Amino acid sequence: MKQHDHGRSIDHGRVLVVEDSEEDAEAIQRALAQTHPDLRLEFANRGEHVVAGLLEADELPGLVLLDLNMPGAGGHTLLAAIRSHPEFSAVTVVVFTSSTAPAEVDACYAAGADSYIYKPVNFHLFRTVLKGAVDYWQQTRIHAGSDGGAGSPSVK
Repeated sequence: MKQHDHGRSIDHGRVLVVEDSEEDAEAIQRALAQTHPDLRLEFANRGEHVVAGLLEADELPGLVLLDLNMPGAGGHTLLAAIRSHPEFSAVTVVVFTSSTAPAEVDACYAAGADSYIYKPVNFHLFRTVLKGAVDYWQQTRIHAGSDGGAGSPSVK
């Protein structure tokens, strides 16, 4: 399903994972392959070139899973950069990180994160938490796209 935003289509079957840990990237790949095998995952292990890549793309991913603690331009910088571009407003950004500091959570929401999820160490819990986040993202976009537009009455 594709939706257009500022002249660009959003591919809701595509997820961009920005994660510098190879181990965590593999865990995300394994978890989502089990729970959402139809999703197409793309990986970036640094934040520096993500915005440039999105600006050049004809089609944007529907979801960005973003780690905060990365070398170079970290997750906070990347989140702020993504949210500074109105053409990315329909892209959902989920911070998926090992930090549980309340100030970190608040800062991410203030910067425009759609969700903040803690990465559990246990793989079963990791998969369950990630599944819940992706299920929620898929449900909210389905409901947003099926109501006929904001404020329109539903017809039965």
